[in-house]
Amino acid sequence: MTLQAEVKRALAGVPAFASGEHVLDVSHQAAHSTVHLRCALEALDALACAFTRLAVHREPHSEHSMDQVRKQAEKLAARLTYLLEPIAPIEVDADGCLVQMRSHPPHKEEDRTSYYELLVTRAGELSLCRYSRAKGTVREVIPAHVTREVFLRLVHDFAHALAH
Repeated sequence: MTLQAEVKRALAGVPAFASGEHVLDVSHQAAHSTVHLRCALEALDALACAFTRLAVHREPHSEHSMDQVRKQAEKLAARLTYLLEPIAPIEVDADGCLVQMRSHPPHKEEDRTSYYELLVTRAGELSLCRYSRAKGTVREVIPAHVTREVFLRLVHDFAHALAH
């Protein structure tokens, strides 16, 4: 069974809800490691879900070089073409060995900008959030609304990125 199949099974066990929070915590044992998923769901129905943070990491983790982290981020950017906006690296922190990626371009409305932010770390954690910022204010995390199919595809693509 794959992480994607484990998550699909776990989602099937969560009753539909329109508000609140349910933390989805799923682990999958692979050949020589375990992949963990933690997701803060804000809403769930038969077709879609909303989440504020999706994080996937592998244990035992191995420290990747900055070059490996950069390549992993580039591969993810090429795969995640199905989100609302394309994702591209915007900052590389060589000291922290971290790549920060965001929607490029972000979604803009009259007085508000919304975007995805994906962090790729040296320790092999991938985390995705959606942010919004009104003019003159600080950004805030907002739920990312995706179909179940897109959610499971994200899970697959994150697990695939960690395996390579």
